[in-house]
Formats: sequence, C-alpha cells, structure tokens
Amino acid sequence: MPRLFTALEIPRDAALSLSLLRGGLPGARWIDVENYHLTLRFIGDVEGHVADEIANALDRVQRPAFSLTLSGVGAFGSKKPHSIYAGAMPSPELAGLQGEIDRLCMRLGIDADPRKFVPHVTLARLRNSSADEVARYLSARGNFATLPFKVGRFVLMSSRDSVGGGPYVIEEAWPLFDAAPVPAGRLAGLEQPRYLR
Repeated sequence: MPRLFTALEIPRDAALSLSLLRGGLPGARWIDVENYHLTLRFIGDVEGHVADEIANALDRVQRPAFSLTLSGVGAFGSKKPHSIYAGAMPSPELAGLQGEIDRLCMRLGIDADPRKFVPHVTLARLRNSSADEVARYLSARGNFATLPFKVGRFVLMSSRDSVGGGPYVIEEAWPLFDAAPVPAGRLAGLEQPRYLR
C-alpha cells in the first residue's frame, strides 16, 4: 500500500545548490538529489478508493503560481537531532496552498498532521549524530540560500515503506495558474474559470 503525500518538486538548479550541503556530518544518511521535495501535506497509507477521492478533491485546487526561495539550514529534534533540512522563506502563496490542501484532506476524514507545518527540504536523516556535531555543521552553513524559483505545480507523491529518503514516485500533478491580466469584460478580482485557462 503506497504512503501518500502532496509536495512541491525542487528544480534542478535549486537541487544542485542543496546537493552542495552534503557531507561533513558523521552519522548522516544523505537524501539522493532526485528525491528532494517540499512536503505540503503528509497523508499516509491509504486504500485505493481513498487515494482516488483525494485526487478528485485536489482537482478543485485553483491557486496561482508563485516564486519560492530556499534559505537557511536547520535540524529537527533539538536534544537528539534526527534530520537536517533546508528551510523555505515564508510565502503567503505557499501557506495558502498548503492550508487549502490540508482542509481538503481533513474534509475527507484524513487525520490532521500533529506537527506544525514547517516548509523544508529534508537533506539527511541522522543516526547517532551528536547535538554538538549538528550545531557545528549548521553554523558552517547558516548563510545558505537558493535563487528564487517558480513553483508552477504541486504533486501527489507516493513512497514505499522503506527507511526514509525514497524512492518517491509522482502519482499525479496539478498546475498552478499564471496570474494573467483579467480579460476585457470580466470583473477585476474574479478568478478565470479553469476551463478557460
């Protein structure tokens, strides 16, 4: 049974920047570059009919494309760090997209994620890395940032039950629309119907 989550893909240039953060931390198991992503909503193990319901609900998401910058590095698990990540700069568009997907999932009866949404790209899972080693690693890379990149779609991904870090498969993708001038004769502020885009 696949484990599902919605995510943003990381474009090649940003992934290359992230890959330069690999190394220099004992006990780190680095995520393969092709598996970098930013999780929007963890869904979990679901039956096929529930996966179909989720995909149908995600068809209704109509959000604008936006620009995103990855910036800074951090660790989850303060006393016993368990993973290293690159953060994402706050963005109202990102927060809006994540919030809408979260509400759709909850309406379908999918349990709420108990963790607060912290937009990030996981770089490594840690095993037996000391807090001091992690602090040294993070302080040496604190000024990390990518160039801004355009987010033009979000995806539904699956992973097989494995020891973290992939492989991940894109099951379906949904475009985010480009903000275009409002056509003549349409009221400003109204979204263009999806079939006209």
